[in-house]
Amino acid sequence: MPDLVALAARVAAGDISALSIRQPYPHHIFHDGKDVENRDWPTRRRGWIIVHAGISKVELDMDEPRERGLPRGGVVGMARIVDCVTEMDSDWFFGRYGFVLRDAFALPLIPCRGKLGFFELDEGIRAQVAHAIRAAVTTDVPHG
Repeated sequence: MPDLVALAARVAAGDISALSIRQPYPHHIFHDGKDVENRDWPTRRRGWIIVHAGISKVELDMDEPRERGLPRGGVVGMARIVDCVTEMDSDWFFGRYGFVLRDAFALPLIPCRGKLGFFELDEGIRAQVAHAIRAAVTTDVPHG
């Protein structure tokens, strides 16, 4: 299990970037074992990222109540990038590049705007994310 107290401090200090991912993929990362984020571009970045769920409905089945209700338009959790690959033995890999993910955990939705690529969150949003991480420590949120 990651040291969430130290992670919260790093988030508050602005040491960790965010990446916007369209639902339902963040949900699959946190709840269904999705272990890779598919992209058309590579990254050398390794370490923690803040997962932002974009507002786009493109990937969602809006006729499916479960998908329609997924949180969008803000931070929804965190994950750790441990590698960037072009091949992977995972049912979730289908991209040109795959950011291999570990230690993902969900957080309650913290509304904010996303951007393309890796991006920095405003100080106020970082403070809210750090608070949510600290709250997870006291409520013993399961981590995966």
